[in-house]
Amino acid sequence: MSHLIHDLVYDRIQTLHREAEEERLALSIRRVQRARRQVQKANTRLREALLRQW
Repeated sequence: MSHLIHDLVYDRIQTLHREAEEERLALSIRRVQRARRQVQKANTRLREALLRQW
């Protein structure tokens, strides 16, 4: 019985590790997406400023 409990605990720990890694990855993806949006906005502002120069 204790072997079964050990296996269940080990499986749960592994699941928690996987879930934590997935959360870190999701956070990284959101950060990259936010940075891309900021770059796009900056590019738009720059393009508009350059057009006003003409």
